[in-house]
Order: sequence, then structure tokens, then C-alpha cells
Amino acid sequence: MSAPEVRTSAGLVRGITTSNGTAAFLGIPYAEPATGTARFAEPKPRAAWDDVLDASAHGPTSLQGPYPPPMDALLPSSVSPGDDYLNLSVWTLDPAASGLPVIVWIHGGAFVRGANSVPTYDGAAFARDGVVLVGINYRLGVPGFPVLPDAATNLALRDQLLALRWVQVNVAAFGGDPANVTIMGESAGGMSVATLMAMPAAKGLFKQAIIESGGGVSAGLPDELGSITRAVAEKLGVDATAEGLGAVSADDLLAAQNAVSLDLVLDPRPERWGASTIRGGFGIMPVFPAVDGDLLPGVPEALIADGASSDVPLLTGTTRQEFNLWAIGLNMAAAVTDDNLAESLGRYGIPPQIVDGYVARRPGKSAGEVFSDVITDLLFREPTLRIAQARTGSAPTFVYEFHWASPTQGIGACHALELPFVFDTLGDASSVLAGPTAPQEIATAMHAAWVAFAKSGDPGWAAYNTDTRTTRRFATDGPETVDDPRGDDHRAWAEAPPAPPQNPAT
Repeated sequence: MSAPEVRTSAGLVRGITTSNGTAAFLGIPYAEPATGTARFAEPKPRAAWDDVLDASAHGPTSLQGPYPPPMDALLPSSVSPGDDYLNLSVWTLDPAASGLPVIVWIHGGAFVRGANSVPTYDGAAFARDGVVLVGINYRLGVPGFPVLPDAATNLALRDQLLALRWVQVNVAAFGGDPANVTIMGESAGGMSVATLMAMPAAKGLFKQAIIESGGGVSAGLPDELGSITRAVAEKLGVDATAEGLGAVSADDLLAAQNAVSLDLVLDPRPERWGASTIRGGFGIMPVFPAVDGDLLPGVPEALIADGASSDVPLLTGTTRQEFNLWAIGLNMAAAVTDDNLAESLGRYGIPPQIVDGYVARRPGKSAGEVFSDVITDLLFREPTLRIAQARTGSAPTFVYEFHWASPTQGIGACHALELPFVFDTLGDASSVLAGPTAPQEIATAMHAAWVAFAKSGDPGWAAYNTDTRTTRRFATDGPETVDDPRGDDHRAWAEAPPAPPQNPAT
């Protein structure tokens, strides 16, 4: 069987036929290499090439290192240095087809890690089911979100916009419909989706959106976010400019960025880093979008509440125990006791009445379990529900919650666990969280719902509204639709909103 070929706007690409008979075109550069000083320049569309581009293997990844222990035992890394890291990969049922719905996948990783080459994100199952899947890479870390006097802000978002424009021009050649594009992301990728929904420059580049475990609150003031960029430059002994930072090696830049990230975690004082840096990154995430008044005119959650993307159907949700990934994976919960629970949560700005209510509604649960439940709702569930309820009267919003609990290290229904179910890649070596006995029937149901949403804007259950708060649960006994799950928890946040966190790292 001959390798499939497609002509893009920059030239011919030659892909591969996958094991399920679909076609994949991997590592296609959509932008010129962003290296040296250009690492801090706006992305430029890739110039045309003369020969056929070999798209049989994934391309390089954005500047990053692997997850450190003990997270490396739970989360997969994909690190491949190289200049052409602004690339994307396309999976399709048949390049000769036409009118297939498209999903553009934006990976997570706290804006400092991740890649389209992580095996869990393989798009062959989506292609098999008639959806063209496009996975994109974008700049990470300080190169993705610099605040410099001689560079544009939000370069990662500008990369994402350029990739979406590439899809508009080229996806029809892969059998896709540029008028039916769904943007989908998880964690920092989900935050990216919420941000794109809020950005005027992204209007018209997608029809639908999927936000998994990512809200719309991670955006800060440029002057305050610039504290991270300036600290990195100081550690490197260079000027905090594109010229200064562009002159250092990628390895040195990454080492300085990692050192500053550790400084932030160990000493997350607003007076050092800026209040919006701590608030938007929860005291642990060093880089994220800037409200620059240009590309991003405000905090995404507020812009969405004011009507941004009101015509865009949205599928959004969380896992049941998001924060278990850190509470158990980093052994944080073991340090929380009945005596210090209120103090531990108070460092996140959680008022005592929230703590008391969660304890009362969870008889028999340990202090560590309550701690994880509260932080799960603070960082993930409540931001998700605020967007859902703010969109009442807009295009439909569909809410889900992933309930199946992984037996791996007793980590439960933690952050990122749903991904191999959504992509129908259970059994892949990178799906460590799910383990070897994860139920395929949940993956079949969840993947089918995402496919249905991409095709029609309807995943198969009733839309969310503030009366019923209808939610689809994916659990051991199979999918079920419930109204107002854990409503008492949700209402408690409206009655006692949290104060800004003081020191969430300790």
C-alpha cells in the first residue's frame, strides 16, 4: 500500500497508514522555526518547500523537560528537541473524503509541558469514527508567555491562532470541513480553549468548543506576569529582552525557568510576583495568558459571561477528584490532619464555613480526602460551572463529570484520567493512570459522545441550565444523567466565596 500524500498550502506531505486503516500525517510545520531571538517573535507561516515532506513521524516538541519524580510515574512526557517544534499532526479517515468534522486538540501541561506526540493523544480512533483530528504544538514556558519590552505578549496564543488559520486553509485537503471545527483542550489546553473563546481574533476560526478540566480564570496583568520573565533573565545574567534571552541556549533557558518556578512554589507572595500572578496561577503555575488589551482584552471567564462565543456550543466538565493527582501523587494529603485542615485550606483563601460544610457532608472521610475535594472544586469544578451557568441563554452548554476511579496508587478519579477514555487509547503504554484493567465500555461511551458533539454539537444528553444543572456522569456502572450533583457543595461557594490565596504551596 502506497503512503498517502496530501498537498498543503506549503507543499506536499507524505504520511502513513495507521494500524486501523486510517491515515496520519505527523509533524507538519505550520510556522517558521522560532529559535534564538525568533523564539520571542510572533509566529510566521511556514514558507513553501519543494520536495515532498516526510510526515511519517512526530516532530520536535516545544522547550520542556520531562516530569520530575514522582510525577513521572503517573504522567507521560514527550520530549524531542529540534527547531521545527511549531508543528501539528493530522489523522483522517480518508484524505479523499470531504465534509468530515474536525477537532483541533490543544494539549495540557500547565503551559510548561506537553506535546501532540504523547501516545494517549493519538487521533486514529477519532479518524476511524469520521472525525479529522489535528493535534497542535505551541510555545511553552517563558517563550510562550513572555513580558518583554521588545516582544509581543501571549506568543503561545498567537501560535494557536496561526495553527487554527492553517486548519482553515488546509483541512479540506485532508477530508475535513473548515466550517465545522471544534477546538478541544484539557487542563492548560482547556484554559487555552476558554481563552480562545474570549479572544476577538479567534472568532470564526471554530464552531464548537470542548473544555476539559480547565476554567477561564488564568489570566494576569502583564506588569505582574513580567516578574517571572524578569526573574528568569536575572538568573541567566542577561537583559530581560528578546535579544538578551534569545542569545542564551535552550538548555540554559529551561534551567532558569525551572529554578524560577521552584522559587514561585516555595515563596508565592503577591508582593514578590504580583497578585494576578498568584491568583491566576494558584501560586504554582508560573506562566499563563496576559490581559494585554490587544489579543486578550479581559479575563476569559468574565468575557464569556459578557457574551463572548455565545453562539458556540460548549461541552465542558471535570473529573470527580481532580486534585488527587497532586494530593496523592505528591503525597500532599498525608500531611493534612483534622487539626490543620482549616489552616491548610485557609492558605488557599478558603473560608472556615466552606471547610466546615465539606467536613459535615463527608462523614467518615479523612482530612486529606476533604482537602482534595475542596481544592478540586476551587480550582476546577467551580470555574467550570461558573462558565456553564453564565452561558444560560447562549448556544447550548453540556456538562459532564468523570467518576471512574483508577486503582493506580489509589489515585481515584484524578486530573487527566479521562484522556485515554476520550481518545479511546486505553491500553496504551502512556495511560499509566488508568492502569491495565480500565473498563473499555466507559471509553467507548465517552469517545462516542465526543464524536457526536464534533459532528452535531450535541453529545447525547440535555443541555445544562441553572434550574436542573443536568450533568452526565461517566462511572463504573455506565453513563448516567443526574441533576444538580453535589448541589450543596456548589451553593456553598456562592454563599462564601474564597479570599485570594496567601500561600497555597505549604
